[in-house]
Amino acid sequence: MVAVTRAASVTRPTRPTWAAPVMALGVVALLTGLWAGLLRLGLPVPAGHTDLAELHGVLMPLGFLGTLIAAERAVALGQGWAWLAPAASGIGALWLVAGLPASTGQVLIGLAGFGLLAMFAELHRIQPSWHNATQAAGAACWCVAGVLWPAGRDLSALVPWLAGFLVLTIAGERLELSRLVALTARGRAWFVSVIVVLLAGLGLSIAAPAAGVRVAGAGLLGLAGWLAAHDIVRRTIRMRGVTRYMAIALAAGYLWLAVAGGLWLAIGRLGDGLAYDAMLHAVFLGFVFSMVFAHAPVIVPAVLRVRLPYHPIAYLPLALLHASLALRLVGGDAAGNALAWQTGGVAGEVAILLFLALIAGTAIRARHRSVTKDTGTTMPR
Repeated sequence: MVAVTRAASVTRPTRPTWAAPVMALGVVALLTGLWAGLLRLGLPVPAGHTDLAELHGVLMPLGFLGTLIAAERAVALGQGWAWLAPAASGIGALWLVAGLPASTGQVLIGLAGFGLLAMFAELHRIQPSWHNATQAAGAACWCVAGVLWPAGRDLSALVPWLAGFLVLTIAGERLELSRLVALTARGRAWFVSVIVVLLAGLGLSIAAPAAGVRVAGAGLLGLAGWLAAHDIVRRTIRMRGVTRYMAIALAAGYLWLAVAGGLWLAIGRLGDGLAYDAMLHAVFLGFVFSMVFAHAPVIVPAVLRVRLPYHPIAYLPLALLHASLALRLVGGDAAGNALAWQTGGVAGEVAILLFLALIAGTAIRARHRSVTKDTGTTMPR
């Protein structure tokens, strides 16, 4: 989810031979989570086992993104034991998808959160910093969700913590990069304040869900404001090529984070219905997947050791992602149009699949060209 920490990796990053299979498990979780999303949209697709649709809300943030983030942190840390965390989340997701006893899969995914927290503790020991502490707080949110889930709490009780995990992970990375624009003491105080508000809202949501969600919404809104004011994207958006693409994706994500914060603050409850759909997808799809699209040109080469040349076609899935989400939230959730809601939902999944296909295709072509160059083979025109 985040780019490899440059300063924290004081040891040489290592990537075991099973890194690619671990990442493949994350992709399986993504594809299955998207299929489960079609079920939740009410489309007539095969349902598999009866609980598959209910797994959508866990497979996407933890099975896919959790595995991806844990794998990236394992690369940054450069210690073999760190790969146990992404392996646990990937295997746990596969366990649940297979319809095996849910308790085992839940425990594996929960343990992965504690493994990620241990990685951040080690990173913070190596290099104490606010950005490592922020991302550690995000991992702690995963741990809380991993405890609440096997305890029988409803998915709506997990949502604030799942959002907290991803938002704080991203916020910590952006805080690290803010050093490039000479963050002031006032800017740092603003950041710490909104993180405290967000964490307070998450904690309150266990005892008083409506109040907690509203407080967390204020934290999301404040964080969106901080990112708009202090993130390096204000400079990089003027550049060209992949740097500008990443900046546009980041800026669009910050806008959706503000929308999500406003919705959480105004609605103040998580349960079911159109408002719930809008509150979830504004943050998880609009903000988080914008970050995935933005950081992929850095993450994929770092984790899988493959080249990923930039091509302007990358704007196609990015534009489709945001257009589809706008249709889903405005035409579907706000206007109550079921067709717009379903169309927006399906188009959003198409955007993610198209993005995945472009990443895979670009990496394969780059590797093929590299092999051809190394062997001196001349390909026919």
